[in-house]
Amino acid sequence: MELLKTTIGRLRIIAFLEGTSLLLILFITMPLKYIFEYPQANMVVGMFHGVLFLLYILAIIQAKIEFEWSLKTFFIAGICSIIPFGTFWADKKIFNTDNANINTK
Repeated sequence: MELLKTTIGRLRIIAFLEGTSLLLILFITMPLKYIFEYPQANMVVGMFHGVLFLLYILAIIQAKIEFEWSLKTFFIAGICSIIPFGTFWADKKIFNTDNANINTK
């Protein structure tokens, strides 16, 4: 996989997984927990999401250093991790390989 060989490629993969796990929590495991009283699914997906969130933060720190992103770009990328569908937007607008070097300084 060519994406794993670059910082931006790894960031894009992690962002996709992190965004997907957030949507799973919001739209599947939280209703299971509070409506159907089944908290186990939330525990498993929540742990997976927590690990992905930390990996995402580390990946955007690495990208900020490598691509010399401004604090604004770095902050927007970070905020996108807590907004539903935010990482998918960030992938298109910030992490896209065509845009990665444009959004600097």
